[in-house]
Amino acid sequence: MKVIAVISDTHHTLDERLYKHLKDCDEIWHAGDVGSIDIVDELKKITKVRAVFGNIDNHILRSSLNEIELFKCEQVRVMITHIGGYPGRYAKGIKDRLIQYEPNLFICGHSHILKVMYDKKLKIMHMNPGAVGDYGIHKVKTILKFIIEGKEIKDLKVIEIPRK
Repeated sequence: MKVIAVISDTHHTLDERLYKHLKDCDEIWHAGDVGSIDIVDELKKITKVRAVFGNIDNHILRSSLNEIELFKCEQVRVMITHIGGYPGRYAKGIKDRLIQYEPNLFICGHSHILKVMYDKKLKIMHMNPGAVGDYGIHKVKTILKFIIEGKEIKDLKVIEIPRK
């Protein structure tokens, strides 16, 4: 069993109010637009981090992180990228990669809009955690938190933190 937190779009800032929600996690997954390698380093002080670079990330992050992360957590195949779209409206090239890699769980960021939905055609759970940074259109900072146990993704929670 693993407790997972998914965040995105920190844009150079980590709100101190996030920490209490992350401290009991086995892993933190960051879906891009990190902003600074310092953000990744700070998250690694809490627990294991898996992160991808986003469109605002500089050459340091692009040389340290991948555009796409593919891995298995318990028995769930996971794909994370920054710009992914959502079922029925995937970003260019994403649907082909989803068909190729066959993940059970697809995570992306970029839109700053929290969205969790199941793609019935591809049989993939799609999650976008919204955004936790101080930059962007979002009115509330959001985190997704859930448990992966074997093949199951369960106990999904949405954590909301008001923007200052």
